[in-house]
Amino acid sequence: MTAAPLPAIRSLPSWLLGRAAARGRALVADALAAEGMRMWHHVVLSAVRDLAPVTQADLGRSVSLDPKDLVGVLNHLQGAGLVVREPDPVDRRKNAVSLTEEGGRLLERCEKAAREANDTLLAPLSAAERDRFLDLLIRVSGTER
Repeated sequence: MTAAPLPAIRSLPSWLLGRAAARGRALVADALAAEGMRMWHHVVLSAVRDLAPVTQADLGRSVSLDPKDLVGVLNHLQGAGLVVREPDPVDRRKNAVSLTEEGGRLLERCEKAAREANDTLLAPLSAAERDRFLDLLIRVSGTER
């Protein structure tokens, strides 16, 4: 039996994290697709729920999405009746985005699907290992919980 190709590369933490991230994204994407959603739609819906009413500019900055791409996502979400864009009460020159009731219901289903997909991803780990793994990922990624 020969060694797997690229053993030096495949042993790097960055390679392993990338492979785990790709697997996690695929699992979540498949789960969201079952709800008729894509990853960025889920991210934007979640941010709108947490920040609403939120201007499009602030929303784009909060999720690090290019304004042109955000407009496309919002057009899709608004067309599906999941968000509304109305003049911002503070600055009527700007649009403020809010979640509709249907958007809230779909977001709940998407969050459940995403949690289940992440449970599948982390299934090889015990509960204690999951907690430790998440703590380590937070430290390595430089983010906060």
